[in-house]
Amino acid sequence: MYNPTFFIITGIIVFSYVLSQFLEFLNTKNRNKDIPDELKGIYNEEKYVKSQAYGKANSKLEFLSSTFSVLLTSAMFIFFGFSFINNIALSVSEHTIISALIFLGIILFASDIIDIPFSVNSIFVIEEKFGFNKTTVKTFIGDKFKNLILTAILGGGILSLIIFLYTLNENMFWIWAWIAISIFSVFMSMFYSNLIVPLFNKQKPLEAGELKSAIENFIQKAGFKLDKIFVIDGSKRSTKANAYFSGLGNKKRIVLYDTLINDLSINEILAVLAHETGHYKYKHTLSNMLFSVIQSGIMLYIFSVFVNNPELSKALGSETVRFHLGLIAFGILYSPISMIISLVLNSLSRKHEFRADKFATEQGFGEELISGLKKLTEKDLSNLTPHPFYVLFHYSHPTLLNRIRAINENRN
Repeated sequence: MYNPTFFIITGIIVFSYVLSQFLEFLNTKNRNKDIPDELKGIYNEEKYVKSQAYGKANSKLEFLSSTFSVLLTSAMFIFFGFSFINNIALSVSEHTIISALIFLGIILFASDIIDIPFSVNSIFVIEEKFGFNKTTVKTFIGDKFKNLILTAILGGGILSLIIFLYTLNENMFWIWAWIAISIFSVFMSMFYSNLIVPLFNKQKPLEAGELKSAIENFIQKAGFKLDKIFVIDGSKRSTKANAYFSGLGNKKRIVLYDTLINDLSINEILAVLAHETGHYKYKHTLSNMLFSVIQSGIMLYIFSVFVNNPELSKALGSETVRFHLGLIAFGILYSPISMIISLVLNSLSRKHEFRADKFATEQGFGEELISGLKKLTEKDLSNLTPHPFYVLFHYSHPTLLNRIRAINENRN
């Protein structure tokens, strides 16, 4: 009834859950650690208590969400829920592509519905309680609907192409799928801000004024060619601030959240801009894309080796090999490899952040970058003392303490 692959899969699910909870435990316990001297003064006593409460509320919700998820996923395996959904899909059509789309569509739609109570709790209870939420019910529902449509169009299209290539050549399909996914990734990197972002947010060029003049002067001084600086209405959903660099070639642009402009001084915004410029100067966007392409190639090759293995489909309760059943089983079996790759990529990302900070410091914005980071940390009620193991697994950016120390070292 249950083959060895089934027990390996359930073992991975349980291990991932236990590891996640252990890291959360370490991180929660570390919140009570003494604040380092470099970080003292970011919070007053009242705000520090508030930040602790915010962290605990999010940890509790994460525990409830992940526990429910692991119990539901385990039940789907133990009671052959995936096999049941597979039978529903096959009752509609036995065509390889159509049945796969129906099967995965049911799972993704059900997962999204199940996640709604946790999302509502996060946005309309926790974020609302601590003063961050600006999302309306209308925006929340609209976002859900748009995400479903995009998933159906883009995700369904890519999946259909991969399965079609698989039916043409089961042994070599992964190469053509890899090429197609790589082309799609490059396309999305170039046009994401033009095509996807406007579906959710309004973007407009930065208006003429003191800030724009200061940015133009900095760009000219840094020898950086960029005439596309946009402001996005991040305040539509949250009071939290951000900025990011997107695009390649003549499609590159800097996007500043309106909340960032409201919260930071002009020099602090220039420091953030200098940091983002550093990412482009050192080709971090290209290197990240390259690693992503390599990662997808590795995953697709390994998947091509195992996709026809009947043990994958049997682990989900089916005696017949089905591409979509193999995809679900493989996704879990691959997760330990994915975790290792994620550790490497997070480490690389943290190095990139240090390098971008150094570039901003070299441009004379070290002090402003520190003050800006402190303001954003205080405003977001961020954890000042995350546990090193938690950082290792979850942080794509260095901790505030390590960034400040590195910036001060570069200034000396």
